Amino acid sequence: MKNIVLYKKLSAPLMARLQQQAQVTCIERLDADGLARLRDALPEAHGLLGASLRLDAGLLDLAPRLEAVASVSVGIDNYDLDYLTGRGILLTNTPDVLTETTADTGFALILATARRVTELAAWVRAGQWQKSIGPAQFGSDVHGKTLGIVGMGRIGEALARRGHFGFGMSILYHSQAPKPEVEQRYGAGYRSLEALLEESDFVCLTVPLSAATEGLIGARELARMRPESILINISRGKVVDEPALIAALQAGRLRGAGLDVFEREPLLADSPLLRLDNVVATPHIGSATHETREAMARCAVDNLLAALAGQRPANLVNPPALEVARTTG
Repeated sequence: MKNIVLYKKLSAPLMARLQQQAQVTCIERLDADGLARLRDALPEAHGLLGASLRLDAGLLDLAPRLEAVASVSVGIDNYDLDYLTGRGILLTNTPDVLTETTADTGFALILATARRVTELAAWVRAGQWQKSIGPAQFGSDVHGKTLGIVGMGRIGEALARRGHFGFGMSILYHSQAPKPEVEQRYGAGYRSLEALLEESDFVCLTVPLSAATEGLIGARELARMRPESILINISRGKVVDEPALIAALQAGRLRGAGLDVFEREPLLADSPLLRLDNVVATPHIGSATHETREAMARCAVDNLLAALAGQRPANLVNPPALEVARTTG
């Protein structure tokens, strides 16, 4: 039997399924002790399954037998694709199953920020609601506004669908190339990034993190946004220049921001973002529902077992690794 190392806890049914087909080592916590156990297990590992760990060459060089890595995520910024492909190690991810849940999170942030939900809920809890509210507590409408989506992939399209059909919003988008089918479905308009920032009431970021997107939204881009507009980030924290965003929010150059991701996670308790009433900050909950996390884990298990059985996994990120594996195996 092949050896699988998990660095993520799985449900009992999924664990039982893996144990029927492989020898399984489970590392539930990636603290110092867990990382030491992971290093000890890597030399015999044929497969890895987990999330939220940077797998660099320093770790993977310890795993000479490794055939496949199954990431329980859609993002692949924790992996060196060139290294994995060069060794013929298959990398898989879990797209599709988290699309709708992550889009829900994006829209929750849009609504919470526009209507000042967390700020005013805290205001009520503090006993400050002592008379009828007035303009000082008013928010802004979402329906009928313009939603600008940066990155029109699966999640971007799910946001467009919610905005167009659910809230009667005008949809603008920016992506690597125009998508006529999206424009037809949702009446969407393709824009340059600069034009989208200037025309949108809500700017929602859904791009993957890469060399091209790191720092995509900086001081210059934020300056193009309207003072009454709101930035929503459900992609990766490093897509936004965080100090520049803080400066723009502090100066009142944006109405607010809804952030599920940050440059450093967990967000430090002394972050200036947490002292701003016009920021809604959540702890990277994009796909964090019981149903979706189980579906992601199930997808990762399917991917890993297929790869270790010599089959092409359904969600293979680096297809060239197949040929390398064939020629070197």
